[in-house]
Amino acid sequence: MSDENATPSAERIEGFNERVFAWSVDELGVEGKVLPVVTAPAAVLSTEGATVDPTSPEIVQLAADLVATMRVSPGCVGLAAPQVGEGVKVFCVDVSTHAKTRTHHGTYVLCNAELVESSRNQKAREGCMSVPDLTGDVKRASLVTVKGQLPGTGEWVTLRSDAFEARCLQHEMDHCNGYLFVDRVAGAHAIYQRQTYL
Repeated sequence: MSDENATPSAERIEGFNERVFAWSVDELGVEGKVLPVVTAPAAVLSTEGATVDPTSPEIVQLAADLVATMRVSPGCVGLAAPQVGEGVKVFCVDVSTHAKTRTHHGTYVLCNAELVESSRNQKAREGCMSVPDLTGDVKRASLVTVKGQLPGTGEWVTLRSDAFEARCLQHEMDHCNGYLFVDRVAGAHAIYQRQTYL
């Protein structure tokens, strides 16, 4: 997911996960490589990703690569494995410096993530590195509970988030399930040419 606004912010809500917040890419013990980002209509973007073994060396490396790629991509606040051509359920998120952020867990990677609970649907504009020329109005839950596994250790974690991080989590889980934000808009009237190119 991408957006260009950036201002530090932090907030804790019930269900905030301190383990996820404390996670660091350094735990993986490998150097991340910057990978090219795949754009629509690449088939990998519309195919459901496979579940993974989060402790496998390939997934540990992929997790580090996703974070490295996200960090060098202007405005990028989340990146999923299908966006770098890997059809698996792994993604990274970091909305900590985004202006619309309330709750955030810093930089982290989740494997095999799934939505446990969601509520309070709201519509907002989204962009995506894999659909670089468009943005769209997407209705998503603004309060979510998500569970997944941390790469490297494979430990299961459950986190609760709201606002922009909740939106980003849903956007990245969609990627892992073969959906783009343009698949979630109400119609052509809710899709726009991107005004700012990152």
